[in-house]
Amino acid sequence: MDATAQRRELRQQLAERRRSLTPPQRIAAAQGLRRSLEQLPEYFTDLRVAGYWASNGELPLNLVIPPLATRGQQFLLPVIGPGTHLRFAPWQSGEDVQPNRFGIPEPVSPKELLEPFQLDLVLVPLMAFDRRGHRLGYGGGYYDRSFAFLKDQVRPTEPLLVGIGYAFQELPEIEAERWDVPLDFIATDQELIDCHANGEDGEAHA
Repeated sequence: MDATAQRRELRQQLAERRRSLTPPQRIAAAQGLRRSLEQLPEYFTDLRVAGYWASNGELPLNLVIPPLATRGQQFLLPVIGPGTHLRFAPWQSGEDVQPNRFGIPEPVSPKELLEPFQLDLVLVPLMAFDRRGHRLGYGGGYYDRSFAFLKDQVRPTEPLLVGIGYAFQELPEIEAERWDVPLDFIATDQELIDCHANGEDGEAHA
């Protein structure tokens, strides 16, 4: 089986496992995720925090988003435009959303769209991850293209990229493609992982 087929099969297996979680398991995971993010100072201080609308069993952000507004931080959701890059629209609980061409809800008629470089902190969805910050996404490459500018910068910097996933989505190692943009941290329902403390800097440039 070639690498592409392996990735496709792995995505299917992990997606099925996510979808099989019970409501109590999702609630517990959401609580664990909030505890993990509370170990990250930027979660409390960064002004522009982008996330995602959880779908297809993704780890929900429903306990992570409300505290941002009370602290005066801005939460944003990704918007897929006509091109291949993401932009981000401010969104508050209760505001209207509509499904995009992939069926993922996006803000309706956003008054403002921010470019990726204008963000401070990005909570990145994923299918799988390893502790060096390598991520298996959904195959569309939107995040890697949108944040490709970070590959030329000394990391960590802004925006800070924090992958969000269940602990069972961890793999021993993900072989990075040349276009992959590594994550700075990964927040799971069980822990906060500092990817820069796991040998990424030494191995990435060797």
